[in-house]
Amino acid sequence: MTELALWLAVGAIFVLLFLSGFFSGSETALTAASRARMHQLEKKGDWRAKIASRLISSRERLIGALLLGNNLVNILASALATSVFLSLFGEAGVALATLVMTALVLIFAEVLPKTWAISNPERFAVMVSPIVRVVVAVFGPIVAGVEWIVRHILKLLGVTVGDDASILSAHDELRGAVDLQHIEGGLEKGERDRLGGLLDLAELEVSDVMVHRTNMLALNADEEPKKLVEAALASPYTRLPLWRGESDNFVGVLHAKDLLRALNAAGGDSEKIDILDIAAPAWFVPDTTSLQDQLNAFLRHKSHFALVVDEYGEVMGLVTLEDILEEIVGEIADEHDVELEGLRPQADGSVIVDGSVPIRDLNRAADWNLPDDEATTIAGLVIHEARMIPEERQIFTFHGFRFTVLRREKNRITRLRIVPLGQLAGSKLQPSAPPPVASRVGG
Repeated sequence: MTELALWLAVGAIFVLLFLSGFFSGSETALTAASRARMHQLEKKGDWRAKIASRLISSRERLIGALLLGNNLVNILASALATSVFLSLFGEAGVALATLVMTALVLIFAEVLPKTWAISNPERFAVMVSPIVRVVVAVFGPIVAGVEWIVRHILKLLGVTVGDDASILSAHDELRGAVDLQHIEGGLEKGERDRLGGLLDLAELEVSDVMVHRTNMLALNADEEPKKLVEAALASPYTRLPLWRGESDNFVGVLHAKDLLRALNAAGGDSEKIDILDIAAPAWFVPDTTSLQDQLNAFLRHKSHFALVVDEYGEVMGLVTLEDILEEIVGEIADEHDVELEGLRPQADGSVIVDGSVPIRDLNRAADWNLPDDEATTIAGLVIHEARMIPEERQIFTFHGFRFTVLRREKNRITRLRIVPLGQLAGSKLQPSAPPPVASRVGG
């Protein structure tokens, strides 16, 4: 090899290494770039962002073209380097070429461009998108053939790859982004909970947040008007369901403001008031209605209150607009709310919980992750997992927590002690062997 040819080969190697770095960085940037940010840049009029968005939308074709270009330049660079080193060092040149090219490709064609690209993927992607579009157009037919071969090989192996296959839904992607931002410190716990609650509206049903019938405050419409007025004024609630004859025969909803207007019109004489005349009709909704649909229904009907019925038409409880909003922003309390002491952290790291506390509220307050798919309340979760109604002082271990039944009234669990097993591991009270799934303690 002449001296001129030698220098030309060395120059070609560095050009090929530059192209390899370009392909590697472009692949990293375009696969890591946020489509949402690209969309925002596109809305601001950045024509390069529009190109990048189109490239990202056909990601399989994009990656195939970049990998093809990257492999071509790497192989060609390695071949030229081997030729150069053979002419300079003889047979030892093969080993030297391998070592030198491995180092050059690793540093300048892989690590450096990919690190640069990942540091600001959107900016890098916008910068390279016009050139990458040309590369994809040139290598498009070859990549299409490669895709056809790959799909058929995978099909023979029992793997089906669909064009419209999506690994994550939009909700899953958003939730993953929210959780990641919380872990990295970009979002506080309260902000994460609010965003997560908003994303959960479509997945939760009315039965998950309703006030159960056993906790409802309802008035008997057959009572004397004076007693009804006194009960309504003593209640901390603005809207009260009315029943007549039987406790499950709901005939209307009394609004405190309507009651005050009627009292004013009657000169303060409650005996002149007919409660049913001023009561609004009861609105019944199925317990399987999603919170998103119920929120929209509340907004359409300009109402804040509905009674929840099961598939047999029996009233199971009630749901209000506030119940749904609390799933997003957390507990909303005002000066008339009655504070229910359902969650009491203990000095030893355990938590004493009333059985009626919803699992979602407990998870949000304690930053736990107990499942709420099969039960709404913490007592319901224990009964579901135990497959029985536990006795007092009975202990259960599941989902990474130890549950001790502290109090039971008839068939209801009213109080529990919950301890994360991670805290038990560092406690002197930990037994030498792990407890069984269910065990009895005491008499």
